[in-house]
Amino acid sequence: MSTTPSPETVEQTKQQIRALINEIAELSRSDTPAEEYYPAVLKRIVDALAAVGGAVWLLDDAGALRLSYQINVSQNLLDAENEDAVRHGRLLTRLFSRGQPELVPPNSMLGEDQQEGNPTQYLLVVAPLFSGKQPAGVIEVFQRPNSAPNIQRGYQRFLEQMAGLIGEWLKGRTLQKVADRQQMWQRADHFARLVHDNLDLHDTAYTIANEGRQLIGCDRVSVAIKKGRHCKVRAISGQDSIENRSNIVTALNTLATRVCAAGEALWYDGSTLDLPPQLEEAIEDYVDLSHGRTITVLPIRRPERVVEGDVKAKEKVQREDPTQREIIGALIVEQIESQVPQEELRSRCDLVYEHAARALSNALSHNELFLMPLWRFLGRAMWLFRGSALPKTLAILTLITAALIAMFVVKIDLDLEANGVLQPRTQRQVFAHVDGEVAEVYVDHGDVVRAGDPLVKLRNRELEIEIAGLQGQLEEAEKQIATLTELIRRSVRDPLEQSRLIGQQEEYLTRRDTLEAQLALLQEKEAQLVRTSPIDGIVMDWELKKRLRARPVVTGQVLANIADPSGEWELEVLMPEKRMRYLDEALEQTGGQPLPVEYILSTNPAVTHHGHLAAEAVAARAELDPEEGAVVRLRVDLDSLEGVSRRPGAEVIADVKCGKRSAAFVWFHEVVEWVRANLLF
Repeated sequence: MSTTPSPETVEQTKQQIRALINEIAELSRSDTPAEEYYPAVLKRIVDALAAVGGAVWLLDDAGALRLSYQINVSQNLLDAENEDAVRHGRLLTRLFSRGQPELVPPNSMLGEDQQEGNPTQYLLVVAPLFSGKQPAGVIEVFQRPNSAPNIQRGYQRFLEQMAGLIGEWLKGRTLQKVADRQQMWQRADHFARLVHDNLDLHDTAYTIANEGRQLIGCDRVSVAIKKGRHCKVRAISGQDSIENRSNIVTALNTLATRVCAAGEALWYDGSTLDLPPQLEEAIEDYVDLSHGRTITVLPIRRPERVVEGDVKAKEKVQREDPTQREIIGALIVEQIESQVPQEELRSRCDLVYEHAARALSNALSHNELFLMPLWRFLGRAMWLFRGSALPKTLAILTLITAALIAMFVVKIDLDLEANGVLQPRTQRQVFAHVDGEVAEVYVDHGDVVRAGDPLVKLRNRELEIEIAGLQGQLEEAEKQIATLTELIRRSVRDPLEQSRLIGQQEEYLTRRDTLEAQLALLQEKEAQLVRTSPIDGIVMDWELKKRLRARPVVTGQVLANIADPSGEWELEVLMPEKRMRYLDEALEQTGGQPLPVEYILSTNPAVTHHGHLAAEAVAARAELDPEEGAVVRLRVDLDSLEGVSRRPGAEVIADVKCGKRSAAFVWFHEVVEWVRANLLF
């Protein structure tokens, strides 16, 4: 029976190989990372050739071939100390240097001393890899040796084509690395220019934190400055201000202080096994709050300054131990979600550290100069007194001086402003005289009532029980009296028995009178459960029925407020207690005459109304208001009700006229008092 494959099988195999080639080409044109690209490509090459296995070898930084990925390679070839692995490595090096695809028979030895060769039982199909024109490595496939020579050459040509595709991907990776390196240098140059552009310590710290985070590619960078034995965080990337009393900032201050005290950099990646106890405690406390995955704390040491051309000083700095230099702060780098490789993170941190150390050292030296903020301000202001700016400066200073003098000479009105409400003068409150619950509410907000009209009906179950009990006792007493009267009538012939019965009857008569008096009092109290209006007016309480219906009440609780809007109106003003000194002085100066008052309604602030405040309308004591604080209540009489909205409780803003004082006093007296009370006291 023939073993020749059918044309359909051959065509199907060709289609599968074409599909694999297309997939390899598509992968090579993509930006797939190396850890995904090599496994995918090598597997497809091995499948296309129906090979046993394969491997990709790339040049490392030292110029030697290193295994990047392998499929089904013998363990002997992977063990660097194995003799077969040594011969195989020398073979790959020779083939790499030739730079062309080759076939190496199984179990073959090459070279003059037979120190290189193919120690396996498979045919090696090897092709070089190029990144552009630069050699980058080799790819080898372990193939079964029992195939015809023309088929083996087909393996070689196929692998050469696949190596070309891999070379295109390597070229793209190389160009991407160059672009990334160029971008990194641009960022580093931008960071260096910004961080050395300012000598202000605050601005420098914030520049290091925010620009350093962009350069490193981490989630957060913080800068702490050492003062004495403690470190204090001065800048955190992405934050305009720092809340020093927060738990996370306190923990970060403690961590930076302990790392600076230890004098060595801290690289935390989740493990605290090798850390001393004081650092372990500090880092765990901070990680619990910040949830950082990796945290780096670098003590910032003051760099030594060397004058250009001073060879001796330069040699001295080179011989000096850097760990003996003064620590001026700490650089804290955190990764929460970002995943920068450890080696790349260290190199970027070192770059930021070098610039940060010199920038912070310069800023600290600059800010340590005596009265530096004052000298800086004077230096910036000197241009006002030079050249053509001098006449303008003198003119402005003259105007400012004249304005200051006028502030103390010119007198203006001293108005004491306060909030208040507009309300009728005649108001009454309806209280609950007993404990109980609201049975019925007869009126609601805005209803007009007359004196004596029922407002609320209360129910007191204890009172009902007492009345029922007294009524029962009274009925029992009446029955006893009737019984004794009948017995007295029948005992006419027995004077002693009759006398005893008459005595019992008198006792029950006395008890009946007492019970009737108690019942009358309780019934009177029950009648008072219906609370009535004390005056003619309107109900001022909002949603009275909704608020009181079926609600329990206690003795003395306010049930309703009744006001008479047809009578006189007044303003109740809540004057802050701190302003009462000037109000009392104004009342004394007027000799008992009322002070004029101006007020505006919140509903119509465009119209100003007038009133007057008498001395007797000022409350004798202060009280605490939940919104205004300590206040004194004032009752202001209205000059006219024309144009005034008669809505009880309408909010107003009132100005009490307290005479004339200098403009400086009127504008700044509260500022002066605040300084005296809060800063000087």
